[in-house]
Amino acid sequence: MQYHYLEKPYKPLVVLFSLFACVSPIGSACDFTEDHGAAVTIEGIFVFGSSLVDNGNNNFFESTAKADYLPYGIDFPSGLPSGRFTNGKNVIDLLGEQLMLPSFIPPFKDRSTKGSNIVHGVNHASGSSGILDDTGFVGGNIVISLSQQIRDFQEVTLPELEAQLACNSSQSLPRYLFVVGVGGNDYMFNYFLKRSYFQIDLQTFTATLIASLAQKLKKLYILGGRKFVVMSINPLGYSPVVNRPNYIGRPQALNQAAHLYNTQLRTLLDALKSDMPDFSFALVNTYNIMTNIIQNPTSTGFEDTSNPCCKVKSQIEGGNGVLCERGGETCENRNRTTIVFFDGLHPTEALNVQIATKAYASTLEFHVYPINVKQLAQL
Repeated sequence: MQYHYLEKPYKPLVVLFSLFACVSPIGSACDFTEDHGAAVTIEGIFVFGSSLVDNGNNNFFESTAKADYLPYGIDFPSGLPSGRFTNGKNVIDLLGEQLMLPSFIPPFKDRSTKGSNIVHGVNHASGSSGILDDTGFVGGNIVISLSQQIRDFQEVTLPELEAQLACNSSQSLPRYLFVVGVGGNDYMFNYFLKRSYFQIDLQTFTATLIASLAQKLKKLYILGGRKFVVMSINPLGYSPVVNRPNYIGRPQALNQAAHLYNTQLRTLLDALKSDMPDFSFALVNTYNIMTNIIQNPTSTGFEDTSNPCCKVKSQIEGGNGVLCERGGETCENRNRTTIVFFDGLHPTEALNVQIATKAYASTLEFHVYPINVKQLAQL
């Protein structure tokens, strides 16, 4: 299968973007009426990416990447499937709690996500999507690509937000966090699954990914985003789907790819901060957080670092090695901080708590760089 380049490798910006590319003459002051009673000044979160940060968008259209059935959501407050690819809350929910937002961030595709329901943010993420447009469509699947997520934000969410707040985006968006969690699928279910390494080496593919992500982050900046929480790629090689008979790739190769991407991601974000006025970011190193837990489970309170909590059928058994069996059994101790993976790929709520807590408050560069989410929110 021939691989087509989508972007040129990333190079630092030379020309600065206009700060007011998306300004509209709606009003002179934003109507932020609620006081959260805390030092943070963040009004909400806009989310872009894949299943690790999807709050249920894939529930609303035909897709093979769905979490709309039990045991997904078994430990969510409602006890029902929410479209989140975990047993309870995902990292977006938990960051929202840390920021004292009054409600969960609603999925874009839900018809009720409009009017006053969007003033604390909208989740545009879609399970199985990637940085590259074709990643989510491997095997004929249907997803909302990252490019389309950003178009939806620009064409639908942003005008609705301006109308609700009675002000333009240049005034409102600096008080929102833009969370971007994407990239793992581009390696697991594109580069390695499609055996693209026969046509393109890992370094070139990674440079292509970084260039494509750079353009998308710039687009969100032009639209008014100023505070970005960017998630690194997880240590893919430790995922249960990889450590069983699979058609993806060797664990060591997947971890090498993730590490290479994360290194270049940090370089990219430093360059964007240097080139674009008022661009600030917190890079959450989920790779380090998870690797430390997996390699040192006793010291971190976890026990099982390699098996899925729910029953997952392999491809030989008629499943895909990733998603929980519909109505299948789960591990008994999933509510305690002992299990890393809920299914073949996605973390348990317990692990999401670890990631969100360190993202929000850790002062260690090993966890989050160059500042944590709390500090980012207070800028």
